[in-house]
Amino acid sequence: PQWPGHLQLLLPFPAGMGCWAREVLVPEGPLYRVAGTAVSISCNVTGYEGPAQQNFEWFLYRPEAPDTALGIVSTKDTQFSYAVFKSRVVAGEVQVQRLQGDAVVLKIARLQAQDAGIYECHTPSTDTRYLGSYSGKVELRVLPDVLQVSAAPPGPRGRQAPTSPPRMTVHEGQELALGCLARTSTQKHTHLAVSFGRSVPEAPVGRSTLQEVVGIRSDLAVEAGAPYAERLAAGELRLGKEGTDRYRMVVGGAQAGDAGTYHCTAAEWIQDPDGSWAQIAEKRAVLAHVDVQTLSSQLAVTVGPGERRIGPGEPLELLCNVSGALPPAGRHAAYSVGWEMAPAGAPGPGRLVAQLDTEGVGSLGPGYEGRHIAMEKVASRTYRLRLEAARPGDAGTYRCLAKAYVRGSGTRLREAASARSRPLPVHVREEGVVLEAVAWLAGGTVYRGETASLLCNISVRGGPPGLRLAASWWVERPEDGELSSVPAQLVGGVGQDGVAELGVRPGGGPVSVELVGPRSHRLRLHSLGPEDEGVYHCAPSAWVQHADYSWYQAGSARSGPVTVYPYMHALDTLFVPLLVGTGVALVTGATVLGTITCCFMKRLRKR
Repeated sequence: PQWPGHLQLLLPFPAGMGCWAREVLVPEGPLYRVAGTAVSISCNVTGYEGPAQQNFEWFLYRPEAPDTALGIVSTKDTQFSYAVFKSRVVAGEVQVQRLQGDAVVLKIARLQAQDAGIYECHTPSTDTRYLGSYSGKVELRVLPDVLQVSAAPPGPRGRQAPTSPPRMTVHEGQELALGCLARTSTQKHTHLAVSFGRSVPEAPVGRSTLQEVVGIRSDLAVEAGAPYAERLAAGELRLGKEGTDRYRMVVGGAQAGDAGTYHCTAAEWIQDPDGSWAQIAEKRAVLAHVDVQTLSSQLAVTVGPGERRIGPGEPLELLCNVSGALPPAGRHAAYSVGWEMAPAGAPGPGRLVAQLDTEGVGSLGPGYEGRHIAMEKVASRTYRLRLEAARPGDAGTYRCLAKAYVRGSGTRLREAASARSRPLPVHVREEGVVLEAVAWLAGGTVYRGETASLLCNISVRGGPPGLRLAASWWVERPEDGELSSVPAQLVGGVGQDGVAELGVRPGGGPVSVELVGPRSHRLRLHSLGPEDEGVYHCAPSAWVQHADYSWYQAGSARSGPVTVYPYMHALDTLFVPLLVGTGVALVTGATVLGTITCCFMKRLRKR
């Protein structure tokens, strides 16, 4: 090590002798330290002869007796200490520690006022000639301890109990604010560094157990401990100086891990003559024991009014109450509430019916669009779901889901807790509608180019007054003599409101669908072609309209299959080139017609 300041004596020596000279180096003084604190004074020697391990002796010259050397401690003689230092050396409060063979440090654990004076580090000679300096001196001045640290009044924000130090509780997501007073009246120019730290509740406080949260360094730079660096950068953690001696820390968006005992530590720093900064005092004060009440431990959801049994078309109202010691929605916390429904016996919470988000905006879940459903807040923590007209499909198990969010920097929300209510069964009486359908091909046989008419008669049993019927036509196409695995394709239909809906005809020609009787529907395929071959069926459905003008399907059925095969006219088979002769054409046409008829009958038998 090199020291910027030293005392040395260089003696002249004759020319031709070696250029070495013993030199003892100590810090440049004066050094200012505070009573009750520790001090370390280094010393090393260079340019010496003899063994690599040198010995050192420390002396003190007090201001009241500047010519009297008081032996403190020696690396060679254990009986070196004078009586005024003997007990402190034996107790280890004063000691010399060897750093290497030619360097040591004098350590005094707790400075006393009478420790002020001139310290001399002496090295007994091991040289053949007496050349250079054999001791170095540095002045140490002891300052009174005037550093003060305490919790800043008024006490920290939160619910406090009359204890010392105070115990306070903050809700998760709220701000945790703590204040600290730190002042010094040292006559010398010093800087204060103030930091806030946290320890696990009930754990002993020390440097190893105190985790730094944030601090202001002696150069006024604000730095956070490693676990809090991101929060400082995001603006969720702040530290500022208010006035001359008050410091205030604010932890935004308190988390469960923020619970613990908080301390304020003030350190006083002074600049030594060599330009380096040395800590001369440090004190710590307990600010508060902080408990963080997490939202997950408080959030609870209840539903009412109990198991419901209603008829179709009747309104359904369910209430959800969110309870617990929760902070009000606003700057630090936000809540969302929704209802989920699962059909009876189905696993899981089910699908979303409706919800209110953190901004109070309502929305409907998939499949509920277009229905008259209201989700509203009717009290501070009570929410109502209302279905204006229930359907049999609304029967199932309902649960209310509440989520709590805490707000970080800016408007960023973080989900902190969620809770579901117990299941609430809802029963909706069935309409008791029974449908049957019979479909057939008018005429039984149809030829290419003609119009195929398919009729569907529907019978209904049960159901409320005003029941309306709809019917749709579907086709399945054959592939290599077998029905395709592709789902049936919609050809056309008439809805419960009498509006026709056209699908895609296999042959691509015109299609007409119509209601030919109160319970009779007809599908017509004009200009029939070979691509229209397939198995058709009719699918009727019964619909009920409620007071809110919404429709729901109360029943459905499916007719049996109707096979449509476009035959060729016998005359078409005779259009064979006449170059081979009329007789040959007749024989060929008859053969072709017989083959087609035979193949078609085989298909029918296979089906």
